[in-house]
Amino acid sequence: MEFVLDGRSRVATYMQLVLQVKQALRVGLARPGDRLPKVRDVAQALAINPNTVLKAYRELELEGLAEGRPGVGTFLVRTLAGPALAQQAELRAELVAWLHRAQSAGLTREDITALVDTTLRATPDRPPTDGAAPA
Repeated sequence: MEFVLDGRSRVATYMQLVLQVKQALRVGLARPGDRLPKVRDVAQALAINPNTVLKAYRELELEGLAEGRPGVGTFLVRTLAGPALAQQAELRAELVAWLHRAQSAGLTREDITALVDTTLRATPDRPPTDGAAPA
C-alpha cells in the first residue's frame, strides 16, 4: 500500500492515512492479513513525523481494522468490502470511461469532484426497485 497526501486538504495528515486504508479495504485493494507499511518507511516517503503514522495506525486499531504485532508490524484484521465487491471491477471500468469522457468535455479534476459530490448529495441512498436508473 502506498500513501499519498493532499497538502491542500483540510483533513489532518493522520486521518488522510486512515481514510486511504479504509478506501483500500472497501474496494478490495487491501485485505485482512495484509501488513501495513512500516511506520519509518511511510514517514520517510511522505516526509512526515513517524508519530503521525503511529497515530493513524492506532486509530485503525481502535476501529478494529488493524492489529499491531510487536516486532512484526501492523496487520489488517477486517475488511470493509461489501457484497457488491464482485461488481466493482465492471463499475470501475465504466467509471474510468466516464472520467475520460468528462475530461474530453473539458472538465477539470475539481469540476468532476464537484459534479460527483453534488450528485451524490442529491441522489437518494436507495436504488430504484424496478431496476431502472433514477430520473
